[in-house]
Amino acid sequence: MTGATTATRRVRAEAGAAWRSFLRRRTAVFFTFFFPVILILIFAVLVQTNPGDGGSGGGLFAEPPAYYLPGYLAVVVLFTPLSRVGSSVSRHRESNRYEKLATTPLTRAEWLLAHTLVNVVIIGLAGLVILALMALVTDAGVSLAALPLVAVFVALAVALFCGVGALLGSFAGSQDGVIAASNAIALPLLFLSNTFVTPDLLPAWFRPAMNLSPLTYFARGVRELTYDAPSAAVVGGSNPLGGWELDLVVLAVLAALFFAAGASAIPQTD
Repeated sequence: MTGATTATRRVRAEAGAAWRSFLRRRTAVFFTFFFPVILILIFAVLVQTNPGDGGSGGGLFAEPPAYYLPGYLAVVVLFTPLSRVGSSVSRHRESNRYEKLATTPLTRAEWLLAHTLVNVVIIGLAGLVILALMALVTDAGVSLAALPLVAVFVALAVALFCGVGALLGSFAGSQDGVIAASNAIALPLLFLSNTFVTPDLLPAWFRPAMNLSPLTYFARGVRELTYDAPSAAVVGGSNPLGGWELDLVVLAVLAALFFAAGASAIPQTD
């Protein structure tokens, strides 16, 4: 019990320091919340979705507004952990911070857990902003009963990409390298993971490859919970192997694996 209590205190202390560090970086605070907002304003208000009826419509952003909620959430779920954790690990390496941490009881897994919890809070708040804005500027309705499960999907996806961010920060040569690698990973995943681009717009041979993306399980699971699809044909179908429950299980397993890999990759000294 004593060991668990002290571990909790160590995680809480590191999380508090990470939270204060985030608040001091006003540019990071601004763009964490502003980027998904500007996406919604551009695509949901200016461009607008154009659901096909009677054979008309089709193409990119041709589904009802509620279809794209997982995509908007995916923006912060994907980009924020990759950039924040990756940059933090790289910055700690460059300043030899890990040599100091190695002299404390804080383990690498506890360090990553603390930063993951902070990211869960940050992205959870950003998600609430996204939901509120979509309710205000679109006719997309989301059942409040689904929000607890959506929160679980968000937390697992954040843990997964925090692990990936830790891997990038541990192996990239600099913070610039982390940002470049993050963008190189995040941009293809964002558009090829059943988020903004429906599967029927992609070549038939490529569609099975979407299941290789962890973000696919997040987007597909959240969509099944929040979107009352007019027909399976419109949204490209759901998981052929099961419903959102399977997506949740797969996402949980991947989150555990990537979190463990990220924690192991964080250097004890540098």
